[in-house]
Amino acid sequence: MRKVRDYDAELRALNDKAKALKARKVQQLGELVTSTGADALDLDTLAGALIAAVESASADEREAWRAKGAAFFQQRGRRAGKGNAGGRQGGGETPTGETPR
Repeated sequence: MRKVRDYDAELRALNDKAKALKARKVQQLGELVTSTGADALDLDTLAGALIAAVESASADEREAWRAKGAAFFQQRGRRAGKGNAGGRQGGGETPTGETPR
């Protein structure tokens, strides 16, 4: 005899997982803003810069930004590997080595 599936419980579990993933994404974006020093900008300037990046149609410009971001994370990884783990900002998990897409 087949076991009856509890669709409501499965849906609740999926919703909880989606909420956790969204919260993690928001936390990582906040850590990214802090680690790059962008938290020193006022909100209007930061929002304007992000909107310009999203609206940019130039593939060359986006590739230059991607390369600069990858170099930033590689540089942070090398600094952390030299025994300076206490000097890292954020306190949580940082996506070093990952390239956001």
